[in-house]
Amino acid sequence: MANLETIYLGLKLKNPIVAASSEMTGSVEDIQKLEKAGAGAVVLKSLFEEEIQMEMEQMKQQMTGKPYVYPETMDYMDEPVEEDQVRKYLRLIKEAKSAVNIPIIASINCVSSQKWTYLASEIEKAGADAIELNMFILPTDFSRSSVDNEKIYHDVVNQVSSEIDIPVAAKVSYYFSDLGPALRRLSETRISGLTLFNRFFAPDIDIDDMKVTNGHVLSSPSDIHLSLRWVAIMANRVECDIAATTGVHSGRDVIKQLLAGADVVQVASVLYRNGATYIAEMLQEVESWMDKHKYAAVEDFRGRLAQEKSTNPAAWERAQFMRHFSHFVRHK
Repeated sequence: MANLETIYLGLKLKNPIVAASSEMTGSVEDIQKLEKAGAGAVVLKSLFEEEIQMEMEQMKQQMTGKPYVYPETMDYMDEPVEEDQVRKYLRLIKEAKSAVNIPIIASINCVSSQKWTYLASEIEKAGADAIELNMFILPTDFSRSSVDNEKIYHDVVNQVSSEIDIPVAAKVSYYFSDLGPALRRLSETRISGLTLFNRFFAPDIDIDDMKVTNGHVLSSPSDIHLSLRWVAIMANRVECDIAATTGVHSGRDVIKQLLAGADVVQVASVLYRNGATYIAEMLQEVESWMDKHKYAAVEDFRGRLAQEKSTNPAAWERAQFMRHFSHFVRHK
């Protein structure tokens, strides 16, 4: 039988399929289902700074909205104070670690390094095996240069990782003017892994109600091509592990990302569509393919088609595509 074991962020995983950060990883019950289905590890639902700030503002209004009540008196009020987001998150980590045997990777959405360094040590104390920094800085601030934007990533990574001993991964977008070199520079910081790429709010327009709405929430199989290209280009060119994500909807997609050079493959949208048990089907597809091609272990074929090793490296950089449409018949 094929050996699917792999190492990611220094952690031993029974296979390279990781449940990505989503609502599917937000409760102990769901995490147990994912382990039973065969997930090699789980990335917890992200804790967002904006959620904490919103909760703090709501509590502030609650405290100041009553006569003669000050923050220090809240502990003595008859009304129970709802458990705050951070405390809930730390409890989820502790309970998940007690309930399952697979690695638990925390996920936090970083906006500023100063506001997150304190949380990293608490996450480590709660028992998380690693932390994934879900980082997305949309380059819409016209007062900041691309160098300024990249510095934010470096500052967050270095300050967070300096607070803890567990591995830190950075989940980033493709919004860099020099993506390849930027990813390499980021890999040379304190991080142990890069996740390519995060999926974020996609705006759309409702032309009847004249308002901005959310576009496609879940990924589609065609979305794999962007991450596949950059996993293949960056494999063996960065000083850390690579996790591939977005557009992975089958065992075949997992195989593609591994051939491109990914250390693990994260899945989310396919679990929303098919349920946690679909991981077992994906693993079976990977195992069958490995047996067919006589691969005993994942390491036997990982990165075989990465750009650095490819017999046709230019294929990963080809930008012109019109000639590939020549066989299509146009409607008249």
